[in-house]
Amino acid sequence: MTTTSPSTVRRWHEPTGIAPRGTLLLLAGRGETAQVYHRFGSRLAADAYRVVAVPTDHPGTGRGLGETPADVLAELVADAETPGPLVLVGVDGGGPHALRLAREHADTVDAVILAGLPTHDARPDDPDAEIAARTACPNHRLVLGREGAAGSPAGQPPVVDASPLGLPLLAVHGGADGISPPTEAVPLYRALGATSIVEVDGGLHDILNDVSHRSVAATVVLFLERLRLGAHLPAVVSELPETEPTPR
Repeated sequence: MTTTSPSTVRRWHEPTGIAPRGTLLLLAGRGETAQVYHRFGSRLAADAYRVVAVPTDHPGTGRGLGETPADVLAELVADAETPGPLVLVGVDGGGPHALRLAREHADTVDAVILAGLPTHDARPDDPDAEIAARTACPNHRLVLGREGAAGSPAGQPPVVDASPLGLPLLAVHGGADGISPPTEAVPLYRALGATSIVEVDGGLHDILNDVSHRSVAATVVLFLERLRLGAHLPAVVSELPETEPTPR
């Protein structure tokens, strides 16, 4: 089920009659509306995870209307019916904001997921070239054009505090990301103390919405399922070797 606030926040809830398994607060990237994450939010909600998406710098963010990321996080924390674990998802320029909020609310935030953490402002000026650099998924390209999420002034991404986060952290990054090259982003993830770093073969910058979005969503769900078992992220599934070891 999807619900819409009076302006810019989008919410996706678990199916009726299914117990919720956790809450994700998604901080969108530079110039993005929350609606850009409808596919991701719907998919996670189908697995009983509530998803709340909020812009971080889009002109329609609704500053002063109780809809900044900090406002929405405070609302979720104050609501006794918010299902845990509570996880912040930072996409592109939303990543540094998610890290800051996680540090400020380490007593209530259970984990962080980063996707396409920006290392510098490398988005093309031309909207069509930017869309091509962000995703190879034809459906998501249409969404970016429709939602006005391309061609807006990108600006420098917020500075990343690269000290160890101290919380479970999943980092997902496109292996062919030309906006935030893996050679620059991966060292940041390691400095932050990422529990798991996943590189998507051939993936571009909008990794939650790129052509491998199903595999990425599955990776996120598996991380969440492990988190539900404990902050040390015990394994849920294990791949057996192709052959049994020869007994001695």
